[in-house]
Amino acid sequence: MIASPLFLFAQVNPAFKAIKPRFRVIMDNDFGGDPDGLFALTHLVLSPSVEVRGIIGSHLNANDGFDKSKTQADNAVKKAAELLTVLKMKDRFPLVAGSNTAMVNDTSPVKSAAVDLIIKEASRTDTSLPLYILCGAGLTEIASAVLTDPKIADKVTLVWIGGPEYLDIAIPPPNYSNPEYNLNIDIAAARAVFNHSQLKLWQIPRDGYRQAILPWSELHTKIKPQGETGKYLADVLESLMLRIQQYKLNLGEVYILGDSPLVLLTALQSSFEADPSSSEYVLKPCPLINAQGGYEYNAHGRNIRVYRRLDINLMFNDFFAKLELNR
Repeated sequence: MIASPLFLFAQVNPAFKAIKPRFRVIMDNDFGGDPDGLFALTHLVLSPSVEVRGIIGSHLNANDGFDKSKTQADNAVKKAAELLTVLKMKDRFPLVAGSNTAMVNDTSPVKSAAVDLIIKEASRTDTSLPLYILCGAGLTEIASAVLTDPKIADKVTLVWIGGPEYLDIAIPPPNYSNPEYNLNIDIAAARAVFNHSQLKLWQIPRDGYRQAILPWSELHTKIKPQGETGKYLADVLESLMLRIQQYKLNLGEVYILGDSPLVLLTALQSSFEADPSSSEYVLKPCPLINAQGGYEYNAHGRNIRVYRRLDINLMFNDFFAKLELNR
């Protein structure tokens, strides 16, 4: 395997070489859908402070325009593998498919290699590194894992991009979708996680992830020039832009890379008293998710973190620098 420039830089720079993983992570994402997951995956695997223990390709909503096939999770794996090949990291991480369908209800888990991977990693006793499950789509796999083996619930932290705004602290955007996009991928799984589990949950709802705005000017000046990887990522986004224009949609001059906060809140935690200290959250009682995908107040819900303000400058500047070092 050819060593990346980032790896070579680490070997000659004593301070950088000293960086060791502080956390274990498993990324679960619909890589066959919105390309923001591919940007987040690139950032994650270039971050030396996390030990990537698995990558899961997950399904979309059955009616999603990105992929209306019956093999959405399998297609997501293929797309992630394509990216890892560009990064010269093929076969470096376990890469498995989740279920191609949503849960039938909030108490019946699906079976998949992804569920087995989560349970196996969460059940390890040979490491003290905390485990984060990073979900940038639906919650099918983590919900199914906890339903299958409830003992793992207190052994992981779930970081989830998804869910609508909390109306006491945020206002929905104009013409907002209801249910929220990621929650709507598998409402039953969201109900299993919120209503029935005791998972430690860090949530980045829609008003949070919509802050991760990348201007096209930076796509072309900070990402596209950065070797094969930068060109690959830019081409994916530009191809999507051309497809969207066929439907007379005007996205302006920016794109939301809504899954990238998964990296910000893990790999980029503070040096001392490790925590995502440059981003802001509130503690809220975990709400109940109703059958329509909305929140219902639950006075007895466990406390969850709801991230309100994200350090987008840190997140994107780190991403740009790592792309340049990996060129």
